[in-house]
Amino acid sequence: MKIVNTLLLAAALTLVGASFTNGVRADEWNKKTVMTFSQPVEIPGQLLPAGTYTFKLADSLSDRHIVQIFNADGSRIIATVLAINNYRLQPTGETVVKFAERAGDNPDAVKAWFYPGDNFGQEFVYPKQRAVQLAIASHEPVPALAANTTDLKSAPIVAVTPQEEELPVTQVIQTTPPVVDDSLPATPANTTELPQTGSLTPLIALLGLASLGIALTLKFIAS
Repeated sequence: MKIVNTLLLAAALTLVGASFTNGVRADEWNKKTVMTFSQPVEIPGQLLPAGTYTFKLADSLSDRHIVQIFNADGSRIIATVLAINNYRLQPTGETVVKFAERAGDNPDAVKAWFYPGDNFGQEFVYPKQRAVQLAIASHEPVPALAANTTDLKSAPIVAVTPQEEELPVTQVIQTTPPVVDDSLPATPANTTELPQTGSLTPLIALLGLASLGIALTLKFIAS
């Protein structure tokens, strides 16, 4: 089965017929993004029917990894989803959604959502039993709730593997910025190295001619 890792705007249109309304560029704080899906998609705990939805982060410093999903105009909340950081190396200028591999004709499961320009996104945390199924189908670790709880702020999270093992999330998922190797010499950006000349003789001759011209001019003025 083909594993879908990252879908940009065009790829998302191909896979699930989803189109992203970029006219509503969310503010940088809550990452508000309007998405339209032409087919049902799965989120933790439920299915979203085909339609338009507003995704954004909860407006609280303590809730930076709680995603709220509203109806199209944002007037009614439909779901509240726990998420963790998912870092990528190269940000893009478009909304990016990752989908987990599906089994058979089941709707695609939303794996992670990246706001335009960010190098990190929100990877959704699924109920443990469903996370195991997704991990087996996608051959990738999936973050899962370690216990049934309604308190998302304090919910313990683990990563379940395709082998149905439970591991610490940070062991198998990139939840912090990648470490840059500073030991390599830096190359100055936008620097053009000019070719070296083989000899200074032409320059010396040019300076000599310039000096002679100045001397003749001064002599003419003095006379």
